[in-house]
Amino acid sequence: MTKELLLAPIRNSTDYIQVRKNIESRKSPIALYGLNDTQKSHIAYGIQDEIKGQVCIVTYNEMEARQIYEDLKFYAGDRAIFLPSKEIMFYNMEATSRNAQEERMKAIETILEGSDCIVVTAIDTFLRLMPPPSAYTKNQISFQVGDTVDLEKVIENLVMQGYEREDIVEERGQFSIRGDIIDIFPSSAEMPVRVELFGDEIDSIRNFQPATQRSLDKIEAVKVYAAKETTIESFDVEAVILKLNQDYKNISKKLNQAAKENLKNSLEELSEKLRSLGNFRGVEKLLPYIYEKTTCLLHYFKDNALFILDEPSRLREKSEGYIEEFKESFKILVERGEVFPGQGKLILSYGEVIDRLKEKRIVTLSLLPKAIKDFPPKEIINFDTRPMASFHGKLELLGKEIQRLQYKGYKIALIPGTKERCLKLLEFLREKEIPAEYLVGEKQDLVTGEVVILSGNLRRGFEYVKNKFAVITDYEIYGVHKQQRKTNKTKDASPIKSFIDLKVGDYVVHEGHGIGKYIGIEELKVEGVKKDYLKIRYSGEGFLYVPTDQMDLIQKYIGSDDAPPKLNKLGGSEWAKTKTKVKKAIEDMAGELIKLYAEREKTKGHAFSPDSDWQKQFEELFPYEETPDQLRCIEEVKQDMEKERAMDRLLCGDVGYGKTEVAIRAAFKAVGDSKQVAFLVPTTILAQQHYNTFKQRFSDFPITVEMLSRFKNATAQKKIIENIRTGNVDIVIGTHRLLSKDIEYKDLGLLIVDEEQRFGVKHKEALKKLKKSIDVLTLTATPIPRTLHMSMIGIRDMSVIEDPPEERFPVQTYVLGYSESMVVDAISRELARGGQVYYVYNRVQGIHQVANNLKELVPQGRVAVAHGQMSERELEKIMLEYMNGEYDILVSTTIIETGMDISNVNTIIIQDADKLGLSQLYQLRGRVGRSYRQGYAYLMYEKDKILSEVAEKRLKAIKEFTEFGSGFKIAMRDLEIRGAGNLLGGEQHGHMAAIGYDLYVKLLEETVGEMRGEYTEKFEDTTIELNVNAYISEKYIGNPSHKIEIYKKIASIRNKEDMYRVEEEIEDRFGDIPLSARNLLLISYIKSLAKGLKVTAITQKDKEIRIQFKDGSMLKPEGIGNVLHTYHRKVSFNATAEPYFIYKVLTMDQYKVLMELRDIIEKISGFQTEPSSI
Repeated sequence: MTKELLLAPIRNSTDYIQVRKNIESRKSPIALYGLNDTQKSHIAYGIQDEIKGQVCIVTYNEMEARQIYEDLKFYAGDRAIFLPSKEIMFYNMEATSRNAQEERMKAIETILEGSDCIVVTAIDTFLRLMPPPSAYTKNQISFQVGDTVDLEKVIENLVMQGYEREDIVEERGQFSIRGDIIDIFPSSAEMPVRVELFGDEIDSIRNFQPATQRSLDKIEAVKVYAAKETTIESFDVEAVILKLNQDYKNISKKLNQAAKENLKNSLEELSEKLRSLGNFRGVEKLLPYIYEKTTCLLHYFKDNALFILDEPSRLREKSEGYIEEFKESFKILVERGEVFPGQGKLILSYGEVIDRLKEKRIVTLSLLPKAIKDFPPKEIINFDTRPMASFHGKLELLGKEIQRLQYKGYKIALIPGTKERCLKLLEFLREKEIPAEYLVGEKQDLVTGEVVILSGNLRRGFEYVKNKFAVITDYEIYGVHKQQRKTNKTKDASPIKSFIDLKVGDYVVHEGHGIGKYIGIEELKVEGVKKDYLKIRYSGEGFLYVPTDQMDLIQKYIGSDDAPPKLNKLGGSEWAKTKTKVKKAIEDMAGELIKLYAEREKTKGHAFSPDSDWQKQFEELFPYEETPDQLRCIEEVKQDMEKERAMDRLLCGDVGYGKTEVAIRAAFKAVGDSKQVAFLVPTTILAQQHYNTFKQRFSDFPITVEMLSRFKNATAQKKIIENIRTGNVDIVIGTHRLLSKDIEYKDLGLLIVDEEQRFGVKHKEALKKLKKSIDVLTLTATPIPRTLHMSMIGIRDMSVIEDPPEERFPVQTYVLGYSESMVVDAISRELARGGQVYYVYNRVQGIHQVANNLKELVPQGRVAVAHGQMSERELEKIMLEYMNGEYDILVSTTIIETGMDISNVNTIIIQDADKLGLSQLYQLRGRVGRSYRQGYAYLMYEKDKILSEVAEKRLKAIKEFTEFGSGFKIAMRDLEIRGAGNLLGGEQHGHMAAIGYDLYVKLLEETVGEMRGEYTEKFEDTTIELNVNAYISEKYIGNPSHKIEIYKKIASIRNKEDMYRVEEEIEDRFGDIPLSARNLLLISYIKSLAKGLKVTAITQKDKEIRIQFKDGSMLKPEGIGNVLHTYHRKVSFNATAEPYFIYKVLTMDQYKVLMELRDIIEKISGFQTEPSSI
């Protein structure tokens, strides 16, 4: 392994040999001094590599734990495991997001499996009471090919372990049963598994892809652990209730009436839950009542595990602070009657943890030599180390330092981050005649003076002085540590799929008949033949039955807002008129866009120079690894800038997807050619945010960035305006103030516009004048649907960033009834770590009352109020003050939904969350967790309120969204439709609502194609009426949504490959395909072939099937001859203006008839096929 050579230079040093010998002789504790942050993970990796067992690094807080883990991943790969801390919540959580829970469970499973690993965690994880390890291991389910299973017992066990039964498995913690197929997504697995039974025997086990539901590779066996974190063995419920009653009696004498009532209600609720459910959500809060013996994380490790304690004095200090904080808040909760006294034992004392740790092998790490009272060392080892010097991108200095180290006999490893950086660095060193190797293969050790370059990520470099070994990372080389993006495996960027979530009661659009309401699938028997039809209700109780082979004429109605569309009347002219009106509006818009595009093509602008060395150096300083989409968009913008014609490009991407960096690089390129850049934004707050970002990114370069907004006084504004005129300002960022007549640019080369749709008509007109003959880059944060993007190709230059941003930490989300204690707790916790809080209350009436209430509840918090009815100046002033940290809590309406990006705000509390849409909640939650701190979102609803059916449904959706992210598609769709409206303008938004999004895009695509001369002849569909049972039975696919999805896939078959692909998928997901469904697949394939031949209808009457053509234009004599020769008297041909074949049916076997019909049509098409032998 390549990482081995990073240990090799120190393996033979006296310090390291001493460490190894002491560990082998089981001497404990051993104290190591002198190691800096990154060296701790280096040595920990070395220790684990020596003992080949379990190692656990315990540090003083979660942030440090995560950073050590990130470093360890570089050395140890998958052996490095991060165990996040767990909040103790005494509130009744209806739903919580599972990200941290899944990470914890993955770690616990790895530990229990006894695998060789290095676990990194914070000390508070050891302070928590846990169920005994046997609770986990007893309940695991094992599946192995060839084993027999009792399906009922499997279902019972999965439910007991916290798995949710769903129709389709997309997220961890879900399972589904379809006939002989069991789909499970184990809580810690990367992929879900599909277990296929043959009777009660396991026939096969396969991983499958949640997005496509298709199987991947086969596996022999799988272990399924619990889906909930606290799994408890069966326990004596009545004994627990008795203890709770006893505690209630003892404490109730000391409580006031309200608290007493509170606790009594809790006792009744808990007793009922324990008796009816036993193992319910939140039962872990009763652990002290269930288990006599206390268990903590230490009991989960193997007996010979080794524990590395990072800065022991800080561990004690942090633990005592944590315990004290817990005791104080617990005391208040006891006084309010919200907890039972025995629950205080959920936290162990630090003394108990130390006593248990002393039974284990211990290594302590401290930078400076100091007394370690809790773990007096049996052996002390001092490492002679020092941190590496920084070069801040000055590669000449780096080259000289490497030569100095070589002269002194050092071995040197350079770790600059990405492969691209490695190759650039190698090129530079070769230019300087410094021998170096970019290492991708195996290497065991370095020789004196050798320089190797490795790709990867380490926080900081270090130097072992005695060993003469230096590691230099990107932080020292460039002055910035480039964060590697995690490959986001969520479905976050998936384009909208209109049909998959079609449910009874949804609105649909039929291209020929208009908007109706989907009633469901109905199986009808017509002339003895069974088929499924989609039943659609229209205005005036008219019903339309659509055969499933015509499903491509129907789309789910996606409108522009919550208002339901008006149903059309069957047979009326209203729908045709609507379509004509919309088509005309699309033609007008497309014509205007094509004209503008053509004019722009002719407009000469400045052709910017190719990237300079400075540009490359500047781009290296971006502190993150760019996503593929970001790199593509940057390239598209640069190519436009280097052309002679003036650029006019729209850049779309959600907040945080990295649009600003694309704009920054374009700005740098413009300034590199001595051109000025104007960045126009809709609000002063955005101007300030962009100004801060630009200043920070350009700080190492001689580029002048200024901001022009109403918060600058008249003198400052006058000076900036003068500097713009004389060319002393390179980049100016501002609001519509930049459009004022008094502003003259010396040489404006690039205009960047953020959220153009938020500017007024007057400003848009001024903008048009400014845009002439200069390069323009427009940014929008509202996502644009991919289908719309594709239909605009050739009439609008667009770049779309769809890759989700790096998830530093997923936002921990909770859904719960309103609780004052929780509000106080959540705010106090955020303020204690120096952060700020958003409190969303979406009604202007009563918002000041909410703010006053918060001032009383959290007197230490400075509270501000913001809402849309304030004057613009007042609102901007409050927002700016909040941004600058002058307030701790901002009570606001949903106006913070877009545009606010404050990294210090990491808690959001949303009151009456059930009154907001999923897309709003999705965007509001995105306001937090934008830094290296864990973000928290609390979605609260009014407890004990009788919710309307709509609110009930919405709350259920919110819970699912929180736990599984399953509502994401809905949220994303709402946002994309809003984005489509923004892109096309208000009038088109109305037209889109009139006929539905999908049909609108289809018409737009056709219109653009026609206007650009890409005419394609339209041919109506082929109708097929055969005496064949072709449908999907209820028994085979019971779920209506799945049935619709499969019907849609069958209807979209266009060739033989499609048919085989769909057939394979159906068999994979639902098991052996029944004959009626096989018939359906064949009919769909026959229909696609027939349509290409201009066959208008294939109809059966008694024992004759007629294949009717529109005309003979697609018929070739050799094809006709081939068919007649092959089938003799079975087939006859009539050569009229509308020719047709007659095929005589000589068998009762429906499948055989279809196979022969397929062969005939393939031969007419010119396929060289042998007659079917079936």
